[in-house]
Amino acid sequence: MARLKESSAAEPTGAPGARRAGVWSREVGWFVTIGVVSTAGQAGLYWVLRLWWHPAAANLVSLLVLTVLNTEANRRLTFRHAAAGPARAHLGAGGLFLLGYLATSGAVLWFTHAEPGASAAAETAVLAATSVAVTVVRFLVLRLAVFRTPGRAGR
Repeated sequence: MARLKESSAAEPTGAPGARRAGVWSREVGWFVTIGVVSTAGQAGLYWVLRLWWHPAAANLVSLLVLTVLNTEANRRLTFRHAAAGPARAHLGAGGLFLLGYLATSGAVLWFTHAEPGASAAAETAVLAATSVAVTVVRFLVLRLAVFRTPGRAGR
């Protein structure tokens, strides 16, 4: 893990715009990788919990577990140069958790109402698709507000 951090810690050299672009691409790369793993993990956990629980309860637990893991992975890998500690990162992600829960639960509950006989696999697909849309908003808020570095305030 330490070797992985060291190998990707160097920013591209050159003009400030090139450095910013390099940082953005590195951050987006890590965020997408962590997001794919998190979305798959949430979908899998949701699918298992959905065998016994109502969609909203299964979504709440799966989203809560994966949001904590996702936030910590992003804090350590994606936004590792930011000064935000664990408390700020997880508190900032708390509001995003609420947004994500409302959006994904709303989508799944709407889908189960519209398609009462739909399978758990179909519900899970709706959940994952909605999670992808929420993830775009999540990245921007995390990068621009929660994990803002002092030099990044005006950008």
